[in-house]
Amino acid sequence: MRPLLAFAMLIALAGCGRIIPQGSVPPPVVTAPVITAPAVTAPIAANAVLAGIAAGPAFAALAVDDTDARGALASFIESCPKLLTRDDASGLTRREDWRGACDAAREVPEGGARAFFAERFTPVQVGDGRAFATGYFEPEIVGRRTAGADFTVPVYAMPSDLVRAKPGDFPEDVPAAERTGRAPLGRYDAQGRFVLYHERAEIEAGALNGKARVIAWAADPVEFFFLQIQGSGRLRTTDGEVIRIGYAGQNGREYVGIGGVMRERGLLGDGPGKYPGSMQGIMAYIRDNPAEGRALMLLNKSWIFFSEVKGDGPLGALGVPVRREHSVAADPAFVPLGAPVWLDLDRGEADGLWIAQDTGGAIKGANRFDTFWGAGEDARRIAGGMSGRGRAYVLIPRAAAARLGANPR
Repeated sequence: MRPLLAFAMLIALAGCGRIIPQGSVPPPVVTAPVITAPAVTAPIAANAVLAGIAAGPAFAALAVDDTDARGALASFIESCPKLLTRDDASGLTRREDWRGACDAAREVPEGGARAFFAERFTPVQVGDGRAFATGYFEPEIVGRRTAGADFTVPVYAMPSDLVRAKPGDFPEDVPAAERTGRAPLGRYDAQGRFVLYHERAEIEAGALNGKARVIAWAADPVEFFFLQIQGSGRLRTTDGEVIRIGYAGQNGREYVGIGGVMRERGLLGDGPGKYPGSMQGIMAYIRDNPAEGRALMLLNKSWIFFSEVKGDGPLGALGVPVRREHSVAADPAFVPLGAPVWLDLDRGEADGLWIAQDTGGAIKGANRFDTFWGAGEDARRIAGGMSGRGRAYVLIPRAAAARLGANPR
């Protein structure tokens, strides 16, 4: 999504990921616990190989059922064109390693998916193998193609003046939170000086008028705020049209998780006058306190731009549709995008075989994953409360495992 922002459910509001409500205004209240990610420290290892590779168990020891294997196989086949043409930043595989498995995948007979993975792949452990997984989904909010009295929130495509700074044009006053090691995003003003791009408050005040195409108009600014954190979603019009939008870019400004701010201010919790520590509770506070809620949202300077997406599913960072219960976001420095991943967690619904097809801003480091749950009320409920810990194994072609000396235990 973005990539799909990548964004981890409820961690977004806690400070580093993504959460989105589902449905029309107001959404039903479904309490989900606040999820707190493990403390993020500067990674010592730059990729999977440097983090350390160990042999995992034989595939036969993994509890992969036929249904799980069939779904993973379908997503793997969709990923193959990318696997064969893109470089693997993890250091685990080379393009040619995938060719045999991709060719064979298209010929797997009915009922042969599990045998296919067993024959073609070797599970390996990256780093210590201890996994942490959250969840995300595809929200659906009310919108339409044209503006109107009840449709006033613009869904912008990429603006024409958003660029990266040229060498030598970097401003000296870039806040630490907005430094990424790359040339910063921004714009050149009328005097030809590079400046940071418009932040959320400026965009809401009309700074993009005439500079960015409006794809559609949303009905509710609160719902759209959370859809931006998620990075993709659907707009359902009153006449039944579904407009699917996906991440196209970002303004380069600081992301602030408003849930973390609310906790610091004592607004969330179990005491009198406090709101539940869930995405529904946070939305309820914003709706009950419009002025304070708007001020909270404006603290998040980040703004997401979209493109209209055609097809049967939101696109992940790999450029293929992500699928419910089969697609997972991972850090491509530690998992080849397109590779199968086995998760064995303390959340049984997330156990099984997934295909790494997406990334996310909060999905960093070895064994950090974000599971995709599709669209709908149950998807929102599962993703909103997903916080699983356990073990992870990355499945790589046998030739790659042999080259790395990671033969199965």
